[in-house]
Amino acid sequence: MKRILIIEDDQVIVEVEKDYLESSGFEVEIATSGDVGLKKALVEKYDLIILDLMLPHIDGFDICQQIRQVKNIPILMVSAKKEEIDKIRGLGLGADDYMTKPFSVGELVARVKAHLARYDRLVTDYQERKTDEIRIRGIRIDKQSRKVFVNEKEVPFTSKEFDLLVFLTLHPNRVFRKEELFEKIWGMDSLGDYATVTVFIGKLREKIETEPSKPQYIETIWGVGYRFNV
Repeated sequence: MKRILIIEDDQVIVEVEKDYLESSGFEVEIATSGDVGLKKALVEKYDLIILDLMLPHIDGFDICQQIRQVKNIPILMVSAKKEEIDKIRGLGLGADDYMTKPFSVGELVARVKAHLARYDRLVTDYQERKTDEIRIRGIRIDKQSRKVFVNEKEVPFTSKEFDLLVFLTLHPNRVFRKEELFEKIWGMDSLGDYATVTVFIGKLREKIETEPSKPQYIETIWGVGYRFNV
């Protein structure tokens, strides 16, 4: 049974989310403050974390950043803050998704299932491939350990950043629309917020390109999408 941690200080919201997720077959634990939630996330084993942004003691941004230093499990950030800058910041710190309150609990459950299914399929796919490494010019990707090296220096990647990079490198010189990349990596065709792809492409460029403003690997094909050049 998949274990989910909800870090949320609104008792009404968290109980509704817990009931819906448990009725969908998940084991759910709750933390109603940032410090407790962070401790649980770092010490215990979960398959996915639902993380509120505004929390007592430690906010969701700091929690997400600290979790990402040691774990690559999916993180779904939720918040009443609708500003685009907050979403970009959350995704940039390693969140896999960002939902703005209010939202339907049914949509939340759908996103949880999609993230877990996509993560499981990608991990299985990587493990089953005969070649454990991808080498493209100065980039070396170890799929088994999920590590990335740029000019032989290890560069930290979040789970979704790694998945997106591997997908692009396994399909070199092919142009993908944002919608295609979102469905392939996030697995949610009808629920897609395709600005997420733009944010993650920017993060990849920061990590693998010598000059992110003049990318040599990930090229923007204006009006179409993105292509990984080899």
